[in-house]
Amino acid sequence: MIQMKQPEDAPHAFQAAWNNHDMRSFGALFHEDATFVNRFGHYVRGVDEIVKLHAPIHATIYSDSMLENELIDVVAIGDDAAVMHFWSRLAVGAAHPVGPHAVDTVILAVLTRQAAKWRIKALENVTLTNPRTGEFVLRDERDS
Repeated sequence: MIQMKQPEDAPHAFQAAWNNHDMRSFGALFHEDATFVNRFGHYVRGVDEIVKLHAPIHATIYSDSMLENELIDVVAIGDDAAVMHFWSRLAVGAAHPVGPHAVDTVILAVLTRQAAKWRIKALENVTLTNPRTGEFVLRDERDS
């Protein structure tokens, strides 16, 4: 299980838990009362609900998926809180009903430190889309 010693560790820790399809490690990234909004706008509160949202897809359509995260920025809000953004590319494989493809999202996360541990308090994931068509786009294709 990856420990987040500073907010900047979150994108890598999130990626590692996802890529190992380890829902125990994934859940450990969040505070017990954390909120999560997935890329489809599904809102849940509480680490148990976050895991419950992700466990079935990691056992099926995302069982062969991989994430690649890249930190954009971190803004400290005092000594024990930070807001961060990071890019996330989800590459899914043959287990997905539409087959292998990639989806880019931007993630906004609020992290707080309690009992000397950094964890995610709130996270929202937004899929990059073409505003004219609504089709998914990869971030390096946005300006084409």
